[in-house]
Amino acid sequence: MAHLNMFRSTLIAAGVLAATLILSTSAPAQALSNSNAQVADSIVAVVNDGVITRRELADRTHLIVQRLQQQNAPVPPLDQMKKQVLDQMVLERIQLQRAKEDGITIDDAIVNRTLARLAQQNQMSLDVYRSRIEAQGVPWDTFVRDARTELTLSKLREKEVDSKVTVSDGEVANYIASQRGSGARNTSDLHLQHIMFKLASDAPEAQVQAKADAVLKEAQGGGDFTKLAKNNSQDTDASKGGDLGYRAPGRLPAGIVMAVSTLRPGQVVPTLLRTDGGFEIVKLVDRRASQGTAADAPKLVQTHVRHIFLRVTDGMSEAAARQKLLDIKQQIAQGGDFANFARTYSQDGSASQGGDLGWISPGETMPEFERAMNNLPDGAVSDSVRSEYGCHLIQVLGRRDAEGSVSQQLDIARQAIGQRKAEQGYSDWLRELRDTAYVKYQGIAAQQDASK
Repeated sequence: MAHLNMFRSTLIAAGVLAATLILSTSAPAQALSNSNAQVADSIVAVVNDGVITRRELADRTHLIVQRLQQQNAPVPPLDQMKKQVLDQMVLERIQLQRAKEDGITIDDAIVNRTLARLAQQNQMSLDVYRSRIEAQGVPWDTFVRDARTELTLSKLREKEVDSKVTVSDGEVANYIASQRGSGARNTSDLHLQHIMFKLASDAPEAQVQAKADAVLKEAQGGGDFTKLAKNNSQDTDASKGGDLGYRAPGRLPAGIVMAVSTLRPGQVVPTLLRTDGGFEIVKLVDRRASQGTAADAPKLVQTHVRHIFLRVTDGMSEAAARQKLLDIKQQIAQGGDFANFARTYSQDGSASQGGDLGWISPGETMPEFERAMNNLPDGAVSDSVRSEYGCHLIQVLGRRDAEGSVSQQLDIARQAIGQRKAEQGYSDWLRELRDTAYVKYQGIAAQQDASK
């Protein structure tokens, strides 16, 4: 959801995306302020063997302020704003230095194609697009430089993070099952092994159970399950080590499905399972997304949701935001209109629509928001939910199965998991990169850093 990621993307992508958003508004943006032109060009940060100047910081800060104002978003106090922008510029500079070390370059042809595509998306020729950019106070060479930077950082991320992300079938199955909340039916095919001990008229039940218990202890102690099955199982699949292969939950006894529901792959059910014919020892080998028919296959769920968002800033602490949302929730419970409260108080772009975010597919919002949303019954209102941007009050209006074939839904799930893993991996990689870099703030920036 772009509106939930607004401020972060504002800081990170102050170049190409900034100009694109400038073109989306009918109100002309002011040219770079005269005060920026008068800034003394001193050093505000040393980053490894490079520097960031005061003029660079002032220009970038001004451009971001323009964007926030055009989006009718609150602008933080200037000192706080400059510190946040400088931190992002430092991180950007470190990445560009790493890209240079990795031999990553973006040639003019790629940049030109990107600019032509941006112009086309705005339904303009490149010449008209350039004129409009410059009319908004953004020098064309600055815009081109920022485009090259964005492309370089994207290529670096692909090389260092995204290309290394893998998603297993088990992760897809678990993700799909989670979309309907804790009450969802098991939609994963289960790969099982078992050892069967049959009751017989010539052997007391207690004797059969004792033998089964002894084998169970051996299996739980790390014994070779395949070998134990071959030597002890009385079922026809004993010669295959009791391997049942992958089976849909509907083709298995409910007791077995329930027994393995909390296991991790490789674990053995800790107790004997009593069946009509005797006792069974069961091991979960693996899970995968269902390969059954379309009617039995897992369905991704879209959620119709709305929210009230309060930004946590120096002007409003997290505790104050939580309390405000709690007060609003109580008033809603007493008959208040959620949409009216959203229009009045929400600091998100959806406020004018009563906080309505429409139908949200898995992976389209932040993990904290999605977890809270998935655990809400239809019509229910959450407690305050904290995200990296602030606090949310969430209401689920309804759910529906996502459209598309089984394979398309599995692809959607795999992409959502991959995107989430990539985001986490990118965040961890940036942190490591920042920790190993030499960064020294100077002047006012150093004083601000010391006061944190």
